[in-house]
Amino acid sequence: MKSSTNTIYNPPWTHVYAEREALSYPIAQTVISALAKRGSQVIEIAQYMDIFGRTHQSFPAQKASQALILAVKHGNFLYPGAAVCQDFGNSNFYYTSFAMNCPFDCEYCYLQGMYSSANIVLFVNQEDYFSEIQNALAEHPVYLCISYDTDLPALEGLTGMIRRYLAFASGQQTLTTELRTKSAISVTPLADGFSADTLSRVIMAYSLSPDSIISRFEHRTPVLSKRLLAVREAHAAGFPVRLCFDPLLSVPDFKEVYGAFLAQVREALHDIPVLDASIGVFRISDGYLKRMRRNRPDSALLQYPFSNENHVCSYGARGMEMVNFVKGELAGFLPKNRIFTSFTS
Repeated sequence: MKSSTNTIYNPPWTHVYAEREALSYPIAQTVISALAKRGSQVIEIAQYMDIFGRTHQSFPAQKASQALILAVKHGNFLYPGAAVCQDFGNSNFYYTSFAMNCPFDCEYCYLQGMYSSANIVLFVNQEDYFSEIQNALAEHPVYLCISYDTDLPALEGLTGMIRRYLAFASGQQTLTTELRTKSAISVTPLADGFSADTLSRVIMAYSLSPDSIISRFEHRTPVLSKRLLAVREAHAAGFPVRLCFDPLLSVPDFKEVYGAFLAQVREALHDIPVLDASIGVFRISDGYLKRMRRNRPDSALLQYPFSNENHVCSYGARGMEMVNFVKGELAGFLPKNRIFTSFTS
């Protein structure tokens, strides 16, 4: 993982804000104990929004020195999947957020348009989430994304949330889970002790990009070769693996850049059974884009003259060309019915 050379800011998580209500939960105790060894300062608060929801925050400055906020979630725990997200043919598509915000710093990330704060919130009452998931399962099978507003695998070494979730999911035969990530953590320890049946219902979905895109726009994330090794390890550990080519970015020499990238992916993964793949271009609501441009006024990526259709900003006809090119490059690597796109063609 690339690291910043900026020494002005504190390292991440030197400050931990913890709701009084959250302190007694096992996840909170695990996190506080781990960070105490780094000398992190714990600050007790009444409600997480007193910190997270303040006005006049600087998203870029906080991203350079993220604080951690431990909170108890109240209200809804499950949300219908967003229309701009691929449901992979699942009719009962939901997402949930055990955490808000991400340790990575991708210039195109919609979270910087959604939230005024770049600090990470961990909701420590996972059992309440499990209860609501069970309620939904009593009605119908559920397809659930649990790494939606964060990168949960990247936080697993600190939180242990995925292992706790897998213990719950092991008893839910009609629950299918997607874990999307850009991280390259070893997932073998995650799988240890769980049955092949449990792991077969947990899809490890890896977001992949060319190295030139990673180095320029996906700050703090692992390089492509490490992500590809992580894909192979996930398969070996017993997880189905999904490849996510999303978002595609309109860059000069797009076909040369992405053509070489996809050849690298095919070569690295030709001998393992990839479950499926998703392809999509950068797309964002116009309201989010306005805030993102304000947060990153120097980002060439965000200043692109996007087309705006029904308040969603993207590349228009250019985006269709990009998606179809990648889809064509995957021909022979995956059957057509296992390639999902954000456009019909």
